[in-house]
Amino acid sequence: MTVIPPVLPPAAIEPDRLTITLPIPPSINHQYATVNGRRILSAAGRRYKVEIGQQILVALAHSINKQSFLLRLRSDYVALSIRCRFSSLLRRDIDGGLKITQDALCEALGLNDNRVLELHLYKDVAPESPSMELTLSVLASPRSN
Repeated sequence: MTVIPPVLPPAAIEPDRLTITLPIPPSINHQYATVNGRRILSAAGRRYKVEIGQQILVALAHSINKQSFLLRLRSDYVALSIRCRFSSLLRRDIDGGLKITQDALCEALGLNDNRVLELHLYKDVAPESPSMELTLSVLASPRSN
């Protein structure tokens, strides 16, 4: 039986923001494997990162705001908001897909993830269409404390 992945809404790229809907990553138990006593990214984790990277690159290729957005990313700090829509509220932890998704997103954009100064996580239920909606926003200036 062939499983057809859900059709996700198109990405929106503005000069200061990227919004994209992505598939749910593998569970944390399936993201990593132990080989010779070392934790490495599993095949499922590598596939997920490649898939996310491809979706980001396609979204950029179709955007008229690509250059201005990338220029702002490379000069400013960012906030990342992730709204997880799971099949059940109790099935997954809210932060289980955070690291792999943030890494995949930042790698595809050529952005060091240490530029993320704000992180917002939300958890909703969507049994018919589990997904993650990401918004990466450029911050006007870093806070000084």
